[in-house]
Amino acid sequence: MIRNSFPFFLLVLSCLITACSQNVLTGKKQLAFLPESELQALSISQYSAFLKSHKVIPVSNSKDAAMVKRVGDRITQAVKRYYTSKGINSNLNNYQWEYNLIEDKAVNAWCLPGGKIVVYSGILSVTQNENALAVVMGHEVSHALLQHGNQRMSSSMVQELGGLTLAIALSNKPAQTQDLFLNAFGVGTEIGVMLPFSRKQELEADRYGLIWTVMAGYDPDEALSFWMRMSKTNTGAAQPVFLSTHPSDETRIEEIRKFLPEALTYALK
Repeated sequence: MIRNSFPFFLLVLSCLITACSQNVLTGKKQLAFLPESELQALSISQYSAFLKSHKVIPVSNSKDAAMVKRVGDRITQAVKRYYTSKGINSNLNNYQWEYNLIEDKAVNAWCLPGGKIVVYSGILSVTQNENALAVVMGHEVSHALLQHGNQRMSSSMVQELGGLTLAIALSNKPAQTQDLFLNAFGVGTEIGVMLPFSRKQELEADRYGLIWTVMAGYDPDEALSFWMRMSKTNTGAAQPVFLSTHPSDETRIEEIRKFLPEALTYALK
């Protein structure tokens, strides 16, 4: 068994070594086996399919849908200003930002590569106001910008498909590849902002999400109130933080307090 698995081990090791790239936002090396451009192309088709199979609430006759679009536009402009100030704005060239409110009781929101955003109506009972919605959307946009989904899917592609390229995987195993994509980005799940990203990734998205929130002209202090309300929506016994990939509500609130002073420095930018 060891002998037979050795070639696969070398393949995985090779993929992991060659797949590391530098994230332009953080400047840090990270696993990115899949070209972001290919993921963005796949996002367009998956996003379109999702919208066709769910009830989209039109902006024309819904204040909530209009709010989602307004928040999305302001978050997008904040991201563009930040990237321009850092000289990395070309990395947003292929983004096609789009925001939709879906009629669904799930407490959920997600953002696909390329800026395709969905907010579920169920989360509005927890956000309760536009500032908190900005916190949620800023957080989800950050996951996409930080390529956290790319990291998750890259790992899955290596483990389950032996490191196939995305194009070959879609051709040879389309259903399995699409499932990996949907799971990596939380499309269709009911856990929303509680997606099982690693604790480090979740807090990283919190940090940058607060920056977009401030730059978009919203009150970042609402993040504290929002997560306090989120903690009350949890049912059953809470899982110990060391057994969970997600930071506990107490840990998250404590870390957000630490992030706030940095975020507030961007208030006039």
